[in-house]
Amino acid sequence: MALPECVEVTTGDEPVGSVVWLHGLGADGHDFEPIVPELRLPAELPLRFVFPHAPVRPVTINGGMAMRAWYDIVSLDAEGRADAAGVRDSTALLEDLIAREIERGISEANVVVAGFSMGGAIAVNTALTTGRKLGGLMALSTYLPIPDEVERSTSHRDLPVFMGHGTFDPMVLHAWGKASAERLAGAGFPVEWHEYPMAHAVCPEEIRDIGQWLLTVYGR
Repeated sequence: MALPECVEVTTGDEPVGSVVWLHGLGADGHDFEPIVPELRLPAELPLRFVFPHAPVRPVTINGGMAMRAWYDIVSLDAEGRADAAGVRDSTALLEDLIAREIERGISEANVVVAGFSMGGAIAVNTALTTGRKLGGLMALSTYLPIPDEVERSTSHRDLPVFMGHGTFDPMVLHAWGKASAERLAGAGFPVEWHEYPMAHAVCPEEIRDIGQWLLTVYGR
């Protein structure tokens, strides 16, 4: 499987860690690129941010229109919302991107998988199914795409998890995100849950909290 094209931003020379961050439906790898400087990471913590472009595919809920998407969305309800085969295909893509970061000299313990909305769903699924001991999982305005993967997961339960969600989210309901966080926490993952008075978006307070969380992940 060919690697997707990516936008890359580094915060300094010779990065010591990588954050592979997946965008949401209909966006592309440039979507979260402007956020990197807003994280206000210290110069002594050089990181590489990798923002891949999702493949273009028809999306059922949008009338079959082709757009960038990590999987098909077949309905707007929580059950059956995600196309499981597509989720697993994109999980394999993210695994390949993780492997590339390791080949570039980053230890797996310094790779964070991240994503927003459906990108966050792929990050969550990858964190649950990978055989690697990753540095952290950042899941924004998202949910568990294949809930049964939680109980089947053999991933290390000490994986740091940041989950953020808007309380007014009309696209991925706040209740779905909170239920997903509670299920992960119930399985033993150390989930740091944040909620914000916003819709399906990110806000300055969340960006601040992400920056602080990354400092703890990288021991700063």
